[in-house]
This record gives sequence, structure tokens and C-alpha cells, in this order.
Amino acid sequence: MTQVWRAAKPQMRSVIRSRWLISYFLFFLLVTDGLLRFTGGDARTLLSLVNITLFIVPLVTLVYGTIFLYSSRELVELLLAQPVKRRTVFAALYGGLAIPLMSALVAGLTIPFLFHGFGDGQRIALLTLALGAAGLTAVFTGIAFCVALKFQDRLTGLGVALTIWFLLALLYDGALLFIIAIADEPLEKALLAATLANPIDLVRIALLLQFDIAALMGHTGAAFSRFFSAGMGAAVITAALLAWIAVPLGAGFYAFSRKDF
Repeated sequence: MTQVWRAAKPQMRSVIRSRWLISYFLFFLLVTDGLLRFTGGDARTLLSLVNITLFIVPLVTLVYGTIFLYSSRELVELLLAQPVKRRTVFAALYGGLAIPLMSALVAGLTIPFLFHGFGDGQRIALLTLALGAAGLTAVFTGIAFCVALKFQDRLTGLGVALTIWFLLALLYDGALLFIIAIADEPLEKALLAATLANPIDLVRIALLLQFDIAALMGHTGAAFSRFFSAGMGAAVITAALLAWIAVPLGAGFYAFSRKDF
């Protein structure tokens, strides 16, 4: 852990000083503060933040994570020339990016609430939002690393990253609506599988369960709530998100360990 921390510190300092991270923090800080001022701090504030977070966090993490790893090639070569194991270097790269991104995001979401105060039941909902957003950051950081390690060309890697975001964040809902519209049989099990296959949808359902608003759950959320109780559903979502973090991370480390820098 000492070696990981020493290798991660220069990466974290570089990320913290970057305009990307500062802009990322200020965006969520200003949006959250503006919503609290204009909505009076009711449930609409958190519902709006849910939609914004699920759209922005995967996009920024994928794009910045891909660019970050391409830009860190010289540092990676320098670290690998030292008596440091590859898993240590990989852990330092991952932590050096994911931790600052999570910190900026959580700070931008929570500071305005600390300043304006919390409404009834908002503490738990905000905690769920912060944890879900941090989980998405961990997931898409791993995916970004997989993409950057798989494709040598920067433009190709960035294009693949944007395609993944487009499929999971935008095309996913439209494809489900089309399939449901043309299906002749109930698709509850298929919808449940689709939910588990999309980390963005998993976090969305986890957040909307805090508000108990059936109209906003969508087809996948409704199918999920019919299959699982509240406690079991939270456990399933947590397990699925942990799997989504572990699989890209493992795939990224496998690619990193075999890559000739």
C-alpha cells in the first residue's frame, strides 16, 4: 500500500490541478446550489440531481479517464522502469484518477446542502446519490482504462468510449421501449437482466427507490421492484455494482499486465 500511495501521489496532484476536475467540481456545486435556491430544497432538487448525475458522471469519467491514461504513457514507462510491480502501478493509476473524481463529485453535491440545510428525508437520499455517483465513477474509470489499453490510437479510443456512453446512457432506454412495444409476451425477466447489464440503470433505480415514485421508475424499475423487496433489491443492486466495478478493473489489469509499453 505504501508503494501504491507513493506512485499515486503525483497522479493525484496532476488530476487535482487540472481544469477538468475544477470545472467538474464547480459544475455540480453551482447546479446543486441553483436547484436548492430555485426549488426551495424539496424533493424536486434531488430528482433533478439524479437525472443530471446519471447523464454527466459516466460521460466525464469515460472521456477524461481515457484521455488521462493516454497522457500518462510517459509516466507509466518511467514507473515500470523502476523496481515496482505492474499491479502497483495499475492500482496507483486507477486510484490517482478515481479518488479525485469521486471527491470532487461528492463535494460538489454535498457542500450546497450543508450550506442551505437538509429537508425531511434528504440526508438518506443525498447519501444514496453520493454513493451511487461514486460507484458510477469507479465503474466507468475501469471501463475507460480498458478502452485506453485496448486501442493504441487516441481518437479510436475516445470514439469507443463515447460509443459506450451513448449505448448505456441514451440508446438503452429507447431500445427497451422499442422491444417492449413489439413484444407479444411479458418481458419481466428480460427487463431484469437488462437492468443488471446497465450500471446507470442500476443506480437510477436505487435512487428512485428512495423517493417511492412509481411513475418515474420506468419499465425496468417496475420489473425490479416486483421481483425484489426493498432490502433485497438494495442488496442485489449493491452486488451488481460491485461486480461492475470488479470486472472492468480485472480486465483492465489483465490488459495492462500484458501490454508492451
